[in-house]
Amino acid sequence: MYTPKFNRVSDHAILLEAMRENSFAILFGPLGTSSTPGAHAATHLPLMIKDEGEHGLIEGHFAAANPHWKALAGRKTLVVFAGAHSYVSPTCYTEALSVPTWNYIAVHAYGILSLVEGSQDKERLVTELIVIHEPGFLDRWREFSDGFRRTMLAGIKGFRIPIERIEGKFKLSQNRTPEERRNVLTAHAAGTPDQQELARWMQRLADPGLNPRDHEEAKGAGTVKG
Repeated sequence: MYTPKFNRVSDHAILLEAMRENSFAILFGPLGTSSTPGAHAATHLPLMIKDEGEHGLIEGHFAAANPHWKALAGRKTLVVFAGAHSYVSPTCYTEALSVPTWNYIAVHAYGILSLVEGSQDKERLVTELIVIHEPGFLDRWREFSDGFRRTMLAGIKGFRIPIERIEGKFKLSQNRTPEERRNVLTAHAAGTPDQQELARWMQRLADPGLNPRDHEEAKGAGTVKG
């Protein structure tokens, strides 16, 4: 992922937090069927992010009917977590020769996907996902007959991805002057939920304290999307 150093976030805890807050992510990798050689596919899935191992662990499940799980099993997989994003008006800037841009948060995680095959392990994945999103449904799930649960679990393919590498890009106007950053923060804080989320991250991460060389490098990238 193209990430200027003034947008780069490498704090492990912050990256995992951003992933959890945006856990409906996209898995990218080859499709590789005989009829589509060289093709790639993307699958949108709700995921669980755990602070296990050196860089963290991603778990989830595919629909068994989705052929993507077959292609990704045992392969390096890219998982993209897209966070809050927003248009930034040039009226926030003090220079007249300014153009719009976009602020956003993105985290990319890489690792080898392995399948979770056993019915007990797949039930654990489903149960943990229920606990995260609707804990009140857990008792009802357990009240279903064993046969019904087995049928439901047979329709999914569980997986885990131990994270080998992780990249975080928090594009939050770090390349602008303090006055301009305050203007952007004020505009975001008064805006949509996504804009307010960006304002929260701007306040939390504060100013990076760019040195003059960093600022000159950043200045040239200030109005470019990417």
